Amino acid sequence: MIRILIAEDQGMVRGALAALLAFEPDFEVVAQVACGDDVVAAALATRPDVALLDIEMPGIDGIEAAAALRRELAACRTLILTTFGRPAYLRRAMAAGASGFLVKDAPAERLANAIRRAVAGERVVDAELAAAALQDGDSPLTAREREVLEAGAAGAPISEIAQRLYLSEGTVRNYLSAAIGKAGARNRTEAWRVARDRGWL
Repeated sequence: MIRILIAEDQGMVRGALAALLAFEPDFEVVAQVACGDDVVAAALATRPDVALLDIEMPGIDGIEAAAALRRELAACRTLILTTFGRPAYLRRAMAAGASGFLVKDAPAERLANAIRRAVAGERVVDAELAAAALQDGDSPLTAREREVLEAGAAGAPISEIAQRLYLSEGTVRNYLSAAIGKAGARNRTEAWRVARDRGWL
């Protein structure tokens, strides 16, 4: 039997996934959690072979939970199952050691197949998403441009960013201007959103 942990904050979706997987004769759902912070404890208590992790959850997100599971229970494979099919999320998930990345609107049989393949040691990634991630390429932002863009993400004034990063206000403006240009954005908020979605941050 393949033992499965489901981490999904929406109760209805979590229950539907558990019911769907119960139809497979070789699957057993051994744990269900609604919060990223509960994933590792539940996994240590139940020893699943595979953890299905949503990205957007209270507490740590599914990608952080995948990294924590890799440290604490290396034998457990992790599959990221998400509504948000962003190339940036895929790259983060792979860097965290996830065994696979699937969008939630994939057919049920694809999920079952992905679970079996993950247990067999394969990596399973949605093909279209993998192509998009490769097309996006590496980040054009420098380390300082990323740092300034992150610091200004919440709309902090230039003076506050400068003080926090020990830079002059002019230097902060220059870094923001460069980041906005590289992102093809109109302002720093849009640049931050583009950079996040493309996995540059």
